[in-house]
Amino acid sequence: MLRRILVLLLALPALAIPVHSQASDHTGKYLFVWAGDPADEGNDFIVVINADPDSADYGSVVSSEASDQQSVNAHHTEYEMPASGMLFANDHEANRTIIFDLTNPLQPRQAGAFTSLGGYSMPHSFARLPNGNVLATFQHTEHHADMKMPVMSGGIVEIDDSGAMVRSVSNADPAFADEGLLPYGLAVLPELDRVLVTNSPMSNDWLMTSNTYQVFRLSDLELLGTHRLDPGPRLNGHISPEEPRVGPDGAVYVHTLSCGVQRVTGLDSPAPNAQLVHQYPGNWCGVPTIMGRYMVQAAPDIHAFFVLDISDGAEPVEVSRLDMGEDFVPHWTAWDPDIRRLVVTPGSSGQRMYLLELDDATGTLTIDDTFRGEDGEVGFSFASRTWPHGWTGEGAPHGAVFSR
Repeated sequence: MLRRILVLLLALPALAIPVHSQASDHTGKYLFVWAGDPADEGNDFIVVINADPDSADYGSVVSSEASDQQSVNAHHTEYEMPASGMLFANDHEANRTIIFDLTNPLQPRQAGAFTSLGGYSMPHSFARLPNGNVLATFQHTEHHADMKMPVMSGGIVEIDDSGAMVRSVSNADPAFADEGLLPYGLAVLPELDRVLVTNSPMSNDWLMTSNTYQVFRLSDLELLGTHRLDPGPRLNGHISPEEPRVGPDGAVYVHTLSCGVQRVTGLDSPAPNAQLVHQYPGNWCGVPTIMGRYMVQAAPDIHAFFVLDISDGAEPVEVSRLDMGEDFVPHWTAWDPDIRRLVVTPGSSGQRMYLLELDDATGTLTIDDTFRGEDGEVGFSFASRTWPHGWTGEGAPHGAVFSR
């Protein structure tokens, strides 16, 4: 009898531990991809892919899990996996963000969700704060959640891992009352107690007049000023600023939809300065990533990636470009320093996802041809299949992030 009791007692801890808390048992490198159903019939879902170049299963699906959100427009995730393992993934047009618990990559699960917060709607980009919370840009005030124009401003909101609002603030500025100040991307600079927010609409309204960035004090989220970007010699290098990235020199580099690279300095002063330091060919540029002294820019307009050496931030030099073919529309990029790979997802459904390698010495970018899906072709296909969570259909990938 005593032996039976001891056996039962020894079994209890294993039964009491939830699956998602066993992350230490599942080491390895994974790629988490947020995807939707392009037919808008199924639900948005997360796909887990083996991203270990030394694994025999490199490029194969490990697991997947559906959210409870019917697909409208699966959009941004965070760009880096947070230490908590709780990843924010947004369906922008649905005005809903899913929080995935990815501490156990073999069994991802939805841990929460939120819609409008603090009087603001339509979140777009997410950045982690030193305290572990997320700071998010919200494009609209809540009463404009239907995205009907005119929308003049939105806000930024701090959110914890449960999806609860911690604090929020409007980005409205009376000095720019006649312009659309719609928060898009953000860069957090804790050492300066600053946050830089770009203003750019997800819809085409206000597109041509969107040329501002704003500086907030991080500690209390007070708006310190709204500033214009530099149009440059082509007079359009400032149009629609999107994702800002902090460079190795401490400056913030902002890419614009019109393919400009703006370098913003003096953010701890009353008068920061934005200078157009480079402009790529084309008039439609996607998500940038900075890896050391290099900045990689997706350019869907010309179906290519550019690599910019920003060692001298005031005079950067283009060192290489990678042509992806006339049918490929590159959009999202995210870097993993462990395996030295850049994930790139397409802006159009039906196209493959790739991993790219960067030569640190020359800045040359190449496709990793060892990363292959189950069909044996280079890259990973989201073509119609039965996914591990049981749904059958084509996936439309957008945000992607590597495990820590």
